[in-house]
Amino acid sequence: MIRLSVIIITLNEAHAIERCLASLPEHDELIVLDSGSTDGTQSICERYGAKVVQTDWPGFGPQKNRALDLAKGLWVLSVDADEHFDPVLRAAVHACVNTPDSHSANQLDAAIVAFQFRRRSSFAGQYMRFGDWGRDKVLRLFRRGSARFSSLAVHESLQVQGQTALLPGFLLHESIRDWHDAMEKASLYARLSVDRMRARGPVGAVHGLLHGLWTFIRGFVIRLGCFDGYNGLRLALANAWGTYLRYRLAAVPNSMQSNLEK
Repeated sequence: MIRLSVIIITLNEAHAIERCLASLPEHDELIVLDSGSTDGTQSICERYGAKVVQTDWPGFGPQKNRALDLAKGLWVLSVDADEHFDPVLRAAVHACVNTPDSHSANQLDAAIVAFQFRRRSSFAGQYMRFGDWGRDKVLRLFRRGSARFSSLAVHESLQVQGQTALLPGFLLHESIRDWHDAMEKASLYARLSVDRMRARGPVGAVHGLLHGLWTFIRGFVIRLGCFDGYNGLRLALANAWGTYLRYRLAAVPNSMQSNLEK
């Protein structure tokens, strides 16, 4: 019986993937969907017993659904390559998937079918306790067949049919290495969000400025990002810039976007 399948999508994650793999709860199947890594990511994953499958890149949501379709476990654990488990969460996942009757299909409608994790993300080596990242929770562990990822190219979410609960411990996220990394990711996510932003309504510089200002105030003041100190300020500024850039890029033709990101 395959109780737990772990699924991970990768692209040039050699700097982070080994820490992730070494921290995983005990599992029966490890599936890595790689979209063209050239830094040795695949060989690292294979050393940990992963089945590595090569694919093109359709966006985050579709890629995670591809990985999900390959999983055979009664439970599925979706992890990002730059995340790792603290001991409390790792033990909680193990206990959850090994509880008597937790694998019984006829219990699906009556039982909890998915679990949230508290996630603590780092900015330039500091784990953020406040601001927009301070209360982060993510759905990552679920019974196969009870959930799928949304089809969004970025900021995808897990769509669950059934009850969810929260496990103790933390999923630790090595999110932003430095300011340059923050700007690169803001640019990437903004470009991936263009079509969705255009479909939502008015876009442009004014909208971007107003929404960017609100993002900063919300993260740094209302959600107390100021208590994270200098990096709390930098995170609030990076999030504000990313918000502005999404609206600004959506307002111009795709051929002109590269000039706006500089």
